[in-house]
Amino acid sequence: MGGKTVTRADLCEAVYQKVGLSRSESAELVESVLREIADCLVTGETVKLSSFGTFSVRSKTERIGRNPKTGEEVPILPRRVLVFKPSNVLKTEINGGDASSVQGDD
Repeated sequence: MGGKTVTRADLCEAVYQKVGLSRSESAELVESVLREIADCLVTGETVKLSSFGTFSVRSKTERIGRNPKTGEEVPILPRRVLVFKPSNVLKTEINGGDASSVQGDD
């Protein structure tokens, strides 16, 4: 592990290099896409990016947890968590396979 973290600036630079928009237009485009994804997730919508994966929000109920140091039981409050499920195409690419041979997309 210990790989490089991709930042917003990296994404903006990639759009600038590949699409040919100005740097400010590239930054605006990246921010707009990320904002739209976040807004959809906040309202509870599922965001599916074909050949990449699906982002969704899952509600977790209250449960009892345990402090590992003391063994004391503590309540874990209900909350919403972000879940990402990669597509089969992405999984194949990550594992060094030929993504074009994957049938169907998650």
